[in-house]
Amino acid sequence: MAHVEKPDMRKEAGRRTRDGLMAATLELLAQKGHEGLTLREVTQRAGANVAAVSYHFGSLQGLCDVAIEHALERYLDAQILAVESLDSTSTLEELAEAFARPMVRALSAGGEELIVMRTVARVGIDPPQGWERLAGKFERARQDALGVLAAHLPEVDDQELDFRTRCAAGMLNWLALAPIGAELEAMPVERIEQQLIPVVAGAFHGWSGVPEGQGSADRG
Repeated sequence: MAHVEKPDMRKEAGRRTRDGLMAATLELLAQKGHEGLTLREVTQRAGANVAAVSYHFGSLQGLCDVAIEHALERYLDAQILAVESLDSTSTLEELAEAFARPMVRALSAGGEELIVMRTVARVGIDPPQGWERLAGKFERARQDALGVLAAHLPEVDDQELDFRTRCAAGMLNWLALAPIGAELEAMPVERIEQQLIPVVAGAFHGWSGVPEGQGSADRG
C-alpha cells in the first residue's frame, strides 16, 4: 500500500500567520502611514503574537518592508501588464486607461484591493527604506509609458515626458488617499473611467499651446 503523506499542518499554519501579519500591516499602513505603526497594533489585528513577527520577519521593520514590497510588486505587475500591451499606434487615451487600470479596479472593487492601493499610494508619497528593491519594475513601467508618449509627442523632450508621467502617477496616488477617492468608490467602474481617464490623458498630453477651438489630432 502506497504511503500517503499528510499535509504539513504546521507549515500551513505558519503560512496563514505570515499572510495574516502582512495583511494587517498593509491595512494599518493604508490607514495611518509608516510613522507611528506599532508591533502591538499589528499583532492584535492579525491575531498573532510578537514571537511570530520575530520568527517570520525578524522585526516590525522587516515585516513592513516585506508587506510594502509585496503591495508595490502587485501594483507594478498589474500596471506593467496593462501598459506593455500597447504600442506606438496606441492613443493617449488608451495609455491613460492602461496606466490607471489598477487604480480604477481597486476603486471599484474596494476591500483588500483598495487597501493595497492606498498602501502603494502612501509609499509613493513618503517612501520608506526597502522600496528600492523594486526599482527595476518602476523603471520598466515608466519606460513602457514613455514609449507610447514619445510616439505621439515627438516635439516634447524626454525629460518633459518623464515629468508628465510622474505627475500622472502622483495624481493617481493622491486619489487613493484624498476624500475625492471616496466619491469615486461609490461610482460604477464605467463612471470612474469616464471621470478619471480623460484627466490622466490630459496630464500626459500637457498644454500644447494650440489656440482654443483648434484642437489636435490626439483630441479627436
